[in-house]
Amino acid sequence: MDIRITPHFLKGDITVPPSKSISHRALICAALADGESCLHNVLDCEDTRATEDALRLLGADISHCGGKTVVDGISRRAEEAHIDCRESGSTLRFMIPIAAALGTKTTFNGSANLPNRPITPYLEEFPRHGVRFLSEKMPYVIEGKLTGSEFSVTGDISSQFITGYMLAMPLMGEVNEKRVIRLTSELQSRPYAELTADVMRTFGVEVNIGENDFTVPANVCFMPKDYTVEADMSQAAFFLVANAIGAGTVPLNLNYESVQGDRVIVEITKDYTRNGGKAFDVNAENIPDLVPILTVLACFADGTSHITGCQRLRIKESDRLAAISGELNKLGADIEAGPDHLTIHGVKELHGGDCNTYNDHRIAMSLAVASQRCTDQIIIRGAECVSKSYPDFFTDFRTLGGIADVI
Repeated sequence: MDIRITPHFLKGDITVPPSKSISHRALICAALADGESCLHNVLDCEDTRATEDALRLLGADISHCGGKTVVDGISRRAEEAHIDCRESGSTLRFMIPIAAALGTKTTFNGSANLPNRPITPYLEEFPRHGVRFLSEKMPYVIEGKLTGSEFSVTGDISSQFITGYMLAMPLMGEVNEKRVIRLTSELQSRPYAELTADVMRTFGVEVNIGENDFTVPANVCFMPKDYTVEADMSQAAFFLVANAIGAGTVPLNLNYESVQGDRVIVEITKDYTRNGGKAFDVNAENIPDLVPILTVLACFADGTSHITGCQRLRIKESDRLAAISGELNKLGADIEAGPDHLTIHGVKELHGGDCNTYNDHRIAMSLAVASQRCTDQIIIRGAECVSKSYPDFFTDFRTLGGIADVI
């Protein structure tokens, strides 16, 4: 689907969709609990559907009724499963240790850029804990049962590996033994691991967080809960940045006390407005999902902005540093992309143009927000990729007055 956008500032109330990160974690915790959980406001998108389908294949029963997601936890594990993770890195990295802890022989497949996203920490550590990879390229096949009490894991690739281990630990072996994840490097995106611990705590599993370790105590198990997923701060970022560059939207349902790391977008946009649109510097190590939309914000800043700590964005759904800088430059921006950073020289406005999304939802939505400050129409190619995390984005965009026509 290609969309032509005519520049127009957005205005009006908007209900921000549920957090994708929390939805993944709540679905998994509920599926690993003994009994029935009722989840409210779970995000329905391609990524969360991949996680739901994976959990069903492992033995959970998941149904939807009247806006609620009812999850009956895994009572009898599957002996074997073939899981299609689609394009979801979270599904792949979370479900590998869970399937291993259950002892289910599992094949993991995926599409788009997912086969290129690394799972090295599992390939290196699993053989020491009873699990074999029968293939080291997708489709990955694992067999054996994950055991042990101490796991050494690098944190400089993705926090998703830490989350995967944390979620799997209550399933492993003897219940009277605590389990420890020891970091062998600095942890990137630590707030996402802390978010995992927060959701696990709600479902009955307390995780003790140290500077270089995460510990799951002995004798704990997931408990069924009635749980509501809060709004997604990484999606709210599109509207908050839209406001900072001239729009007048009102996000209605944000939790400003959220544990989501991306809540920093609230302060970043407030500071930008307070400072009269001055250039800014941001270290994005802990907020990688915000980089594309922060690049849009920096495009219109007075001066030169720097976004650093971005090396992992080279291996997301697209090479996001190349994608966002290249497409905005097509529209008249002045951005230099380095190996792990962006340097953005502010401009007053952009012109129109024809843009590619590289099948990356955050690139598509960021370009749509940037259209507000264009002097002519822009075309966004492959805009259907927003279904990965925000299927109704362009519907909401039009509700707020955006002029977006399907070509």
